[in-house]
Amino acid sequence: MKKNSGKELLQKLGTLLALVILIIIFCALMPDKFPKLSNIMNILKQASINCLIAAGMLCALITAGIDLSVGSNCVLCTCTIGVMVQNFGITNPVALIVVGLAVSTFAGFMNGTLLTRLDLPHPFVSTLGMKNVLWGIALVITGSKSIAFTNTGVDGLMWIGSGSVLKFGSFPGIPFSFILVLVVFAIFHVFLTRSALGRQIYCVGGNPEAARLSGIPSKNVLTFVYALSGFTAGLAGVVSVGRLASANGNAGSTYDTDAIAACIIGGASFTGGKGTIWGTLIGALLMAVIRNGLNLMGAQTNVQYIVIGAVIILAVTIDVFRNKAEAKARKMAAQ
Repeated sequence: MKKNSGKELLQKLGTLLALVILIIIFCALMPDKFPKLSNIMNILKQASINCLIAAGMLCALITAGIDLSVGSNCVLCTCTIGVMVQNFGITNPVALIVVGLAVSTFAGFMNGTLLTRLDLPHPFVSTLGMKNVLWGIALVITGSKSIAFTNTGVDGLMWIGSGSVLKFGSFPGIPFSFILVLVVFAIFHVFLTRSALGRQIYCVGGNPEAARLSGIPSKNVLTFVYALSGFTAGLAGVVSVGRLASANGNAGSTYDTDAIAACIIGGASFTGGKGTIWGTLIGALLMAVIRNGLNLMGAQTNVQYIVIGAVIILAVTIDVFRNKAEAKARKMAAQ
């Protein structure tokens, strides 16, 4: 019994341990750069976009699905805000945020509707198609050109992604975008663990037959999940306004895979029914630390792609072996 408890604890703390070891390695390799408070805060700022996208992706993975359109949805939100500022002269932060989030949430709702109402075999189909549609729309409305947000009167909106709070002395302050992440993740934690709908999301992914027999409206749950994924992608788009200071339809090419990797590294599974929001946070931070460390080491972009790709393959491999081990354990328990 104690042995099994130790294994469960090790699985839960494994990702956190990997993050700590990685930080120690980068600190040892670059003691004059990596441990600086300014760099640590920069890592938190860099992680914010992936964290927000991964929150919605986690819900999709829990239902044994996937949302490949989150990257283009995030970009569409940013481009929508850019067009509103540049073409229509709208600078009210509330109006920009509301419209941007509405567009992304509607795109996510369409993902869920296509999946559930057309009875598609897997969300891979609908979200992959929507990914290209949304990217195309982003390029069309911007004329395939980058829109700069500097000197456009939206400094308050840009501050969400670039500003910091609690500055004092030499302390650079905590990025507001990461505080937003913590607030969103706390809400997601309560939602997924304490609400009836949250439990239904786990049930739909973990045991679809039990969900059907218990009367859970699976199609409605799935539609909500993909609308929620679109909403969090939109939140990431709002943050990217200040983070990148521009709207570019060609941006965000790695957002999808980074979000998936963060979730899988954090304990989610492609088979559904698993995953926690705090594990996803650790996974996203691990991804950000890797990118930051490689940048400080002067690694070229192609090398970074190789490393991140290897990390994703490793995460998926671990997920496969983890599922096999759990299946074996269930089989032995049933005998």
